[in-house]
Amino acid sequence: MRRTARSAVRLPFLRLAEHTLPQGYHLSLVLCGDALSRRLNRKYRNKTYTPNVLSFPISKTEGEIFINVRVAAREARRFRVSLQARIAHLFVHGCAHLRGLPHGNAMDALEARALKAEGFSRW
Repeated sequence: MRRTARSAVRLPFLRLAEHTLPQGYHLSLVLCGDALSRRLNRKYRNKTYTPNVLSFPISKTEGEIFINVRVAAREARRFRVSLQARIAHLFVHGCAHLRGLPHGNAMDALEARALKAEGFSRW
């Protein structure tokens, strides 16, 4: 049986968010495809590529994450990890950005802790 992007929603998103975001944070999650993520990236970031994840902070206690499941599936195959593991990593990565972290050691450490706590490898 071939896995589809639909099976990717069976992840502990709430628990992963609790490991990365402050208590009481309000989060919206959208699983989308190439067209929407590319359009959002162009409109809000003036970038023309198709991203794997986009994070949009609304306030200090509220934000939105868009995960492109098509890019995630391609990356999962390339990195030789499950689609669920890849989406979990992208979700935690998006949460870290909402928390205000830039790419680097602090983000990597937070991602590793959150993913390990829920039984995922970093990727």
